[in-house]
Amino acid sequence: MSSSRCYLDYNATTPLSDAARNALVSALDVYGNPSSVHQEGRAAKALLEKARRQVANRLHTEPDHVVFTSGATEAAMTLLTPDYKMGRSDVHFSKVYIGATEHPCIGKAGRFEKDRQEIIDVDENGIIKLDELERKLSAHDKSEGLPMVAIQAANGETGVIQPVGNIADIVKKAGGVLIVDIVQYIGKLPVTIGSFGGDFYIVAAHKIGGPKGIGAFVATGSALMPQPLILGGGQEKGFRSGTESVPLIAAFGAAMEQKPTTQDLDHSKALQMRLEHGLHQLSNNLVIFGEKSPRLSNTTYFAVEGLKAETLQIGFDLAGFAVSAGSACSSGKVKQSGVLAAMGCHVPDGAIRVSTGKHTSLKNIDDFLSAFEKIIRNSKN
Repeated sequence: MSSSRCYLDYNATTPLSDAARNALVSALDVYGNPSSVHQEGRAAKALLEKARRQVANRLHTEPDHVVFTSGATEAAMTLLTPDYKMGRSDVHFSKVYIGATEHPCIGKAGRFEKDRQEIIDVDENGIIKLDELERKLSAHDKSEGLPMVAIQAANGETGVIQPVGNIADIVKKAGGVLIVDIVQYIGKLPVTIGSFGGDFYIVAAHKIGGPKGIGAFVATGSALMPQPLILGGGQEKGFRSGTESVPLIAAFGAAMEQKPTTQDLDHSKALQMRLEHGLHQLSNNLVIFGEKSPRLSNTTYFAVEGLKAETLQIGFDLAGFAVSAGSACSSGKVKQSGVLAAMGCHVPDGAIRVSTGKHTSLKNIDDFLSAFEKIIRNSKN
């Protein structure tokens, strides 16, 4: 066992940033209820609205368009509903169209019944088939209601980046609404939601150096809004009842101010190039999924033919490296990743995801490759 650990699972969750930690600890002393009108309540409300501005500024939208939730899953569940309001008028969505490689929080289709869900296939590189999306939306029966499309900007397993702008153009032409999951995208690339062309966006704090248990959905306007998922005291302008967690929200806001710099992006790309070149050098039976597509520069998802992902993951863990296995073990059986299956990849032994972050160094990558070489060598004995 290595005496020190190297964390290479940033797509699962990120370490808490110093700014987020300081904001969280400071906010713990602001104990008032933000809905109270007295001084203590107003102090909590001020922190809440500061964070709302921080989230809005990062995404180049208005603070009033930010609704805090317990995380991305709740945000998705709120947005993925057939029932919306535009002012006092009801707006009905009769069907939701979802990418085949979506995170489960989108893939489960929220509050839409099973017969009201349509899957849009991806190609072998993990990119949404735009012609299929356009064809299905053209055939959508608007007499029953409007179409809704939900898509992730970047896949958390492969890192594949979707052509969100092109998708938005197709959705807009069909008179539909586009929900964009930017949970994985936002911490790795600059985001201006206006240029994406979506109507609603989903974010989570713990993917960008914030704490777990807090996220938001962000609208590009205030006219069209979903029927609330959680009813009660009417917090968050009635769109998400329940007393807001001011410390978590304050930390979320602080994390949102930590934008990736050009230097960060260059460093991330250098790590990926070093890693993937080394992997290919060490094994001729290795495939990197989505390698031919635009990808997040921090993400490498690979498999070695004849070598189980669990074996690799345990070997890396013993060597001091935290990585994710792209397969799940249930009752002794290895299950293939749904993302890889949707891409037409048969990977019975599973895959390994390496996702780097701000604190990952080139030496970490070299040490990881050395550990990989030893695992391969031992597997042949």
